[in-house]
Amino acid sequence: MTTNEADHAQPDRRALLGGVAAAAAVGSVGLGARPAEAAPRAGADRAAATVHFRSIAIDGVDIAYRVAGPADGPVILLLHGFPTAGHMFRDLIPELSGAYRVIAPDLPGFGQSAQPSRAAFAYTFENYARVMNAFTEALGLRRFAIYVFDYGAPVGLRLAAAHPEKITAIISQNGNAYIEGVSAAFAPIQTYWNAPTQANRDALRGFLSPQTTLFQYTHGVADPSLVSPDGRSLDDFYLARPGNAEIQLYLMLDYKTNVAAYETFHAYFRAHRPPLLAVWGRNDPFFLPAGAEAFRRDLPAADIRFFDTGHFALETHALEIGAAMRAFLRRVRG
Repeated sequence: MTTNEADHAQPDRRALLGGVAAAAAVGSVGLGARPAEAAPRAGADRAAATVHFRSIAIDGVDIAYRVAGPADGPVILLLHGFPTAGHMFRDLIPELSGAYRVIAPDLPGFGQSAQPSRAAFAYTFENYARVMNAFTEALGLRRFAIYVFDYGAPVGLRLAAAHPEKITAIISQNGNAYIEGVSAAFAPIQTYWNAPTQANRDALRGFLSPQTTLFQYTHGVADPSLVSPDGRSLDDFYLARPGNAEIQLYLMLDYKTNVAAYETFHAYFRAHRPPLLAVWGRNDPFFLPAGAEAFRRDLPAADIRFFDTGHFALETHALEIGAAMRAFLRRVRG
């Protein structure tokens, strides 16, 4: 744990799903006798798998985050998307925390982080990037890899473009940065961008319904029974909080600034050549495979991998994505 992390540690009042993540990581003990020398290794594994739930105030806004892994390990910052939060990484964290310091914050208005009023906080992707940069500085994170998904992509890529010296690698899981990746499912949102009327705004409220959350989690998944209801149920709970719907609709309007920023992201890729791994749910109805393949236009060495699943690829392929990440990060670290 960094000094700053220790300073801001809070009681485990946010232990939601923590037991699930820890149990998935630890696994069961075999029936045969274990050699005595294996015991310290098992203890180390348990310590690495332990997930802590903390919070820190950034400019007066309480940011909840979960953290696991060795205090001196290389850092991976996990940035979630819509409509979820850090709990989307509950199955991935144990795949990485044996060797990496893994940190997953909830953006303001999502998960366990504060939901200040729009009068007190600017719900824009530019401001999210600023808050996440301040978050990393408050925790004393000087260099780190970023894992970006959905909304996390424009947040993380803004941070990277503004502070390229901090970024060791990028893992994009259905985190789009190219117009080729934007599907026709965005048409109602694009209509709102072009004409931000109340009628066009109200037409987007269906994106906030439990039926749409279920669609996001299960569309393109060969066997939907593999998708736990836990994640989407939490998402629906957070979306139903008073005032959250209006925040989400303003973020949908502001998403047009992400498309406008694509060329800035491309220029960052060309100038700084960050190692990039794309792990993409091939059947994502929102961000198409062409968006993953387009990374090679600016980063010819990008490692592009597709999985036979949908938008929330970690729900079905956390083990495979974790293995791909470990191999990629070992390779780029030399």
